[in-house]
Amino acid sequence: MPVLGLGVFQMPAPDTRRIIAMALEEGYRSIDTAPAYRNEAAVGRAVRDSGIERSELFITTKLGNRSHGRSKGLAAFEESMEQLGLEYLDLYLIHWPVPALGLYVETWELLIELRESGRVREIGVSNFLPEHLARIIEATGVAPVLNQIELHPGFPQAASRAFHAEHGIVTESWSPLAQADARLLADPVLTGAAAAHNKTPAQVILRWHLQLGAVVIPKASSRARLAENIDVFDFELTSTEMAAIEEISAPGRLGWDPATFVLPPGVPPL
Repeated sequence: MPVLGLGVFQMPAPDTRRIIAMALEEGYRSIDTAPAYRNEAAVGRAVRDSGIERSELFITTKLGNRSHGRSKGLAAFEESMEQLGLEYLDLYLIHWPVPALGLYVETWELLIELRESGRVREIGVSNFLPEHLARIIEATGVAPVLNQIELHPGFPQAASRAFHAEHGIVTESWSPLAQADARLLADPVLTGAAAAHNKTPAQVILRWHLQLGAVVIPKASSRARLAENIDVFDFELTSTEMAAIEEISAPGRLGWDPATFVLPPGVPPL
């Protein structure tokens, strides 16, 4: 799996094909989508139109919160595959554990079956806390290959990263740039490191993720930003810079808390 890919959350379907085409031209080979993003079909079309061998691309999608349980989950998987128009998935994730439903273990068992069928190469989860991970590992003996969580300076998720490392689970960061939070991008720790390495604060943040050992999937919609985000492999932050970035206190969590998250009425089916 490439350590840096493109996330397409909140990317309108009409723009998705064009942006993915630019991303692939800039060297991206990993695309992360989900049914809730309402652009799976556009992702699949962009992949098929790219002319790039399917084996060179890494495509991730997710099982949504209204599709927990074996029967609903299988139907959701088939719908995603139809939308994507692909023969197999590189990675399939449970989008949120939604512990109030009490179905994420059963849903994880379905993902194990899908991997065994060969239609999914690897399986993982998203937004799982250590207690959720421990439960599915204990119930099935199978650890997710990856957990995609909100992670950025100001919300470094040290406990989750430690649990992942202990159990051989890859950490993947969503909102790695904290949704371009102005407070974060102006933080003197980041601006100072950016000046020292002749990079932007956003590039410093992405480099911090990579040196933590995390996979990152920043969203971008312009060629300039796509090129900037992937241009982070020619410098290295010092241990002092890494530690200082980890100590940044703002902005904190920006998304829902997985421990209490339930899908309220009117919210898209994430």
